[in-house]
Amino acid sequence: MTGELSVFAPTHAPRKHDHLILYTAAHALVFSDPRMFGRIQFHLGPTAPTWWTQIAPALLSTAFSAKVVAAFLQRRARAPIKAVLLMQERFPGIGNWMADEILWRAAIHPAQPAGTLRPAEVKKLWRECRAVARLALNTIAGRGTELPPDLNIAIPDSWLFNHRWGKGGHCPKTRKLLARAEIGGRTTCWSPARQKLHA
Repeated sequence: MTGELSVFAPTHAPRKHDHLILYTAAHALVFSDPRMFGRIQFHLGPTAPTWWTQIAPALLSTAFSAKVVAAFLQRRARAPIKAVLLMQERFPGIGNWMADEILWRAAIHPAQPAGTLRPAEVKKLWRECRAVARLALNTIAGRGTELPPDLNIAIPDSWLFNHRWGKGGHCPKTRKLLARAEIGGRTTCWSPARQKLHA
């Protein structure tokens, strides 16, 4: 996940990382992406393009089932589960902090090979994917409310989110030190006291 769509006044002046601005009489729709990993695709025609129709089902849709997740994990059996959660072709919208939050809530070690998850762990992972997506939409994205302009959002202290960023953070559940390492090519935070590797 990268980039952000925002709505501004029609007088909005382009900033350094604004890569696309669509102006109307009433608004400016701005795509800003400091990391430049995102992209915008256009399509003209009466039918939807394949890049749209082949998007993975949303995490909160009925098509995102535990059975579908289990099958995908088996296809990526040797990859660390952290890396698999970041694969947008099955887990659309899951970014780095969300993957850490999901795994922490499910008590699954981020380096655990995806194919070794037990059926109960797969079900828990699926449930937590949906729960974190719902919480992120309601709490961070401000679904149903208007976001404050400064984006000073109060994240509950019971989330890993508030404790994962700096060195010396403690697990909100065990109160033990959190660990940080690169797993699956991304900086990862987890609770060794809660998330243990198994065979």
